[in-house]
Amino acid sequence: MSGAFEAEALPIETRAALALQLRRAGVRNVAVMRAIERAPRELFSPHRFRDLSNRNLALPIECGQTMPSSAELGRWLEALGVEPSHRVLEVGSGSGYGAAVLAQLGREILSLERYETLAIEAQSRLTSLAISNAQVVFADGLAREPALGLFDRIILHMCFEETPATALERLAPGGVMVFGKFLPRAASGRRRARLVRLERAGSGFNEIDRGECRHAAALSGRALAL
Repeated sequence: MSGAFEAEALPIETRAALALQLRRAGVRNVAVMRAIERAPRELFSPHRFRDLSNRNLALPIECGQTMPSSAELGRWLEALGVEPSHRVLEVGSGSGYGAAVLAQLGREILSLERYETLAIEAQSRLTSLAISNAQVVFADGLAREPALGLFDRIILHMCFEETPATALERLAPGGVMVFGKFLPRAASGRRRARLVRLERAGSGFNEIDRGECRHAAALSGRALAL
C-alpha cells in the first residue's frame, strides 16, 4: 500500500467531523475509517467544489458523474471487507477518490472507467500522490474482454436489475463483490435500490442486503465522446 499523504494534513476539527459522519453512517471498520481520513478528498474534487470536499456531500464531477460522499463510500468499503493481501477490481473510477482509499486497504487495485476523460485525470491524481499499487484504466468494466484474471474483491459503483454475470466470472473462490441492486419498481414509478454484498461460497453464492443504495444505473460500453 502506497501514498504520500497523511491524515495529519487535515485539521483536528475536520478529522473529528469526518469520523462522526462515518460513524453515523454505520461505518465501524477502523481500517476503512483511517483510509478515508488519509485520502485528500479535496484533490479529487472539482475546483469549484473544493470548499465542500470535507463535508458529507456527494459532489458532481465531469462527464455527468458524481463522486460519492465519504460516508457512502465508507459503507460500501466496509461491506466489501478488503484485506491487505487482496487483489481488488473497481468498476467506475470516477475522480479516482475510491481507488485512492482502496490503495491503502488492498495489495493491488485495478480501477476501470468508461469515460476516457475521467480515467486520464484519475490516474494523474494517483500518480501525483505517489500511489503505486492502484491503476486506473479506460475500459468497459462490464465487458468480458480483456481477460483480467480473478479478484478477491470487486466493487461496482452502480446499480443493476440482476447480479452482473461478467463480474461474477472475475470473482475468485471465497471472494466478495458489492454492488447496487434495484428493487421492483413501485406503483409510483420510483426506483429504489439496495447495497448488496455477494459472497462466493463453493459452487454457490450468498447474497446479503447491506441497506439503502443511491447509485445510478449501470452503463456498459466505453463512452465514445468523453
